[in-house]
Amino acid sequence: MSSRSSEGQIGVMWWGRILQQAVRQASAQAGVLFDVDGVLLRGGSVIPAARRALRKLVDQNNNFLFPVVFVTNAGSCQRHQKAQQLSHLLDIQITPEQVVLSHSPLHMMKSFHDKCVLVSGQGPVTQIASTLGFQKVVTIEQLSEQHPLLDMVDHNRRPTSTPSPLNSLPQIQAIILFGEPVRWETNLQLLIDVLLTNGRPGCTYDSQLSTQLPVLACNMDLLWMAEAPSPRFGHGMFMLCLESVYRKLTGRELQYRALLGKPSLVTYQYAEQLLRLQNHKRKLSTIYAVGDNLMTDIYGANLYNRYLAQQHAAMTTSAKLVAQGTGSQIALAEEDLVSFAQCRSILVCTGVYKPHSSLPGDQNSMITEMVFHGHRDLVLEPDLVEPSHVVEDVEAAVDLMLQQELSNN
Repeated sequence: MSSRSSEGQIGVMWWGRILQQAVRQASAQAGVLFDVDGVLLRGGSVIPAARRALRKLVDQNNNFLFPVVFVTNAGSCQRHQKAQQLSHLLDIQITPEQVVLSHSPLHMMKSFHDKCVLVSGQGPVTQIASTLGFQKVVTIEQLSEQHPLLDMVDHNRRPTSTPSPLNSLPQIQAIILFGEPVRWETNLQLLIDVLLTNGRPGCTYDSQLSTQLPVLACNMDLLWMAEAPSPRFGHGMFMLCLESVYRKLTGRELQYRALLGKPSLVTYQYAEQLLRLQNHKRKLSTIYAVGDNLMTDIYGANLYNRYLAQQHAAMTTSAKLVAQGTGSQIALAEEDLVSFAQCRSILVCTGVYKPHSSLPGDQNSMITEMVFHGHRDLVLEPDLVEPSHVVEDVEAAVDLMLQQELSNN
C-alpha cells in the first residue's frame, strides 16, 4: 500500500471521528423513529440503503449516536423477537427497548388486563397478550372448538355430526384485534357472533343490545409493502371488512375503544418515552420520523407534531400566568419551557409511496380527489399528509437528518 493511500485512509478515519464527535454533541437533543417495512425491509429482504444508513448512526463501538426507536405496525410477534430479526438482517445490535410494535401500548391499558378478552390475529397471540398483562385470553381457535357449528363457510370443515358440549368458556368482555388473521371468513363470523351476543357466541343475536363490547384494534395499515411489485392488504383492510359487515347487519357503526399503532397519538407518545429513556430521560428538541406511507407514517408524525405544538403552547401560557401571579401555582421545570420537541416527517420512496404520485400539497393535486387510505375514524387534512421532506431512501433520510443537526449546532 502506498504512503499516499495510507495517509488518505488515516485522513478518512480522522474525519470520521471528528464527524462522530460533532454528531454526538448534537445528538443529545435529537431522536429518530424508523418505520421498518418499506423503509428498511421489503418482506424478509433488506433494502440496500438500510445498512449503509444505520452504519452512519453508530460509533466505532457500534453504539447509536442518537436515540433510535424502530416503530412498526407489525404485531404478530413479541418485541424481543422483532429486535432479534432486525439485528440479524441489518447487522447491527438492536434491543427490545428500541422496538415499538403496534400492540406495545396495550400494556398501559391496565383496566382491561383482568377482563376476559378475545384475541384475533396470527402468531403467538396468547403469549403476546399475556406478556402485555392480559390474564384471561381466549383465541378464535378456542372459540371455534367450543362452538364448532359457528364456522360454516368452509364446507370441508363443517362437523359431520352433532358435537358434544365442551367445557364452557367464560363470557367475552372485550376484543383485541392484533393484526390480520389467516382465515378471514372464520374471524369475521366469530367476531360478529361475539359482538352481537354481548360476548356469548353460543346464544342467538340480541337485536336490542344498547351497548357494544369494547374493541381494541392494533395496526390500521390498509396496505403495506412486501416483496411484491405492489402493496399488499394490511390489517386495516380486515378492519374495513369487519366494519362493513357490522354496519350491514346492525345499521350502526362499529365503535373502537382504542386504535393503536401508527398513526395513533398513543403510539408516538410511547415511542417518545423510549427515546427519552435512551437519552437519560432528557427531553428532545427534534424527533425525526422516517416512513414510506403517507396515511400512517407521515399522518402520524405530523399529528404528533401538532400535539407537541399544542402542548408547548399550553405550557407556555401556564408559565406566563404563574409569572404574572394569575395562574395556579404549578411547578414547571426549566426543560419543560425550553426543550419541547418537534416531530419532522421524512417520506422515502422505497415502499408504499411512489415518487410519480402527486403529494397532497402539490399545486396539481386536489385533496378532495385523493383516495383516502387512512382509517374511517381519521380525518383527511392536507397538512397531516404532507411530509416535511421527501427523499429517495433511508440513507438519504439519515444524511438529511445529520446535516440538519450539525447545522443547528
